[in-house]
Amino acid sequence: MDSDIPTTGELDPLQCYRALQAHDPRFDGRFFIAVTSTRIYCRPVCRVRVPKPANCRFFRHAAQCERAGYRPCLRCRPELAPLADRWSIQDAGAVLAAGAARHLDEVDGWVEAPSAAGLAQRIGVSDRHLRRLFETHFGVSPLQYLQTRRLHAARQLLIDTRLPIAEVAVASGFGSLRRFNAAFLAHYRMTPTRLRRERTGDGRGSLVRLGYRPPYDIEAMLGFLERRCVAGIETMVGEGPGRRYRRTLRIDSGGRRRQGWIELAFEGERNRLALRVDDGLGDALPAVIRRIRAAFDLDADPGAIDAVLATDFPDSAGLRVPGAVDGFELGVRAILGQQITVAAARTIAGRLVERFGEPMATSVPGLDRLFPTPARLAAADPDTLGGIGIVRQRQAAIIALSRAVEAGELPLTPAQDPAATMRRLRALPGIGDWTAQYIAMRALHWPDAFPAGDVALQRALGLPKSRDASAAAERASRAWQPWRSYAVLRAWQNPRAIAP
Repeated sequence: MDSDIPTTGELDPLQCYRALQAHDPRFDGRFFIAVTSTRIYCRPVCRVRVPKPANCRFFRHAAQCERAGYRPCLRCRPELAPLADRWSIQDAGAVLAAGAARHLDEVDGWVEAPSAAGLAQRIGVSDRHLRRLFETHFGVSPLQYLQTRRLHAARQLLIDTRLPIAEVAVASGFGSLRRFNAAFLAHYRMTPTRLRRERTGDGRGSLVRLGYRPPYDIEAMLGFLERRCVAGIETMVGEGPGRRYRRTLRIDSGGRRRQGWIELAFEGERNRLALRVDDGLGDALPAVIRRIRAAFDLDADPGAIDAVLATDFPDSAGLRVPGAVDGFELGVRAILGQQITVAAARTIAGRLVERFGEPMATSVPGLDRLFPTPARLAAADPDTLGGIGIVRQRQAAIIALSRAVEAGELPLTPAQDPAATMRRLRALPGIGDWTAQYIAMRALHWPDAFPAGDVALQRALGLPKSRDASAAAERASRAWQPWRSYAVLRAWQNPRAIAP
């Protein structure tokens, strides 16, 4: 079946219904099915009995379903679907709307979400124009979009954790328990207490299964992470595609710090990732999920990417761009990796964690530290950094980056503008274009980063050594926009896959 559903415009009900009949995972998150007879909406992969065509309405966004009075399915859980692709959009208004939505999607827990006026100012439009953009491209207002995200966060916490309901209300961004109960009852026609009684969780803590669109090269992703595991904060357990990745994590939001560990394992036959979250991070579960979706590139649309790259990079559709659970950590590790091997960078990063990381007791062997905070590295003594093998130029870069992040001048999150962030990065001592592009690729989750000066990339592209190699690589890359980050990964992972 043709998987090409446009990212904008009207949905084709016949094509959507066929995808529903096939439970086709390629369409997961690209549209939702609202069933008029049950007043429930589902994902295309939902395994309940397929309703009659006359009882189906199709929407692009979950918020549209909820505005129309439908409740999310407890079986397929629409809040765990991959997000729709927003990078291949060409229409200027849709690009602005998508950028604004990313700001709302990526707020940790939606507690500190900006007002509509604040969001409009952040993306450089008027409040009225922002509302018009959301109505045109999402079918809802910014407030309705945010309300859906908060309610979805609350559902995750109610179903997958044992947090008290009052804490769920706060963690999901509601100002009071009364307001939370009222919103839940108005949207879902049930109380939070009733949902918790009906929850489908396994009762063993916070365990969620996050969907992705196939194909997904699990071995490539796990191999990439395993080669870069830093002692104390990361470990890989087991063998083959069933091995489990574990790491420590710190989340600061709403004036609070949460810390704990997470474990991830792929369930490839079901196109999903199983995420287990330590109780210390329980009330930050929505924020953890958001970070994991970016770190494992779960929202990628392989069909759209391969349509651009398949000619030059055949048989690589399942490769994903590894992201980061913490942008600052990735930035420091990118600096440490300048002009040295992956193994050497991993060793020095381990020393940095041992010397400056915060000790943390866990029940998981091999996990006993948190990555150093920006404040700690901003105040680091250069001689101490030198003592663990960091050369002077990288010492200055790490300290400068840490100070900029600590001061709030350089947030390294996917909601930031890539071009502006890279300009600020390149203005710091010791950070050139390669490092800025690499940080944009992984920390900002930007799909169009391209470190043209990377020697391994130039070699993979078959370019001869010359002064013009970077310019030649840049010219060649224009055909791969807006997916150049994926082209880079395909070249790095398997240079021979490049078509002659």
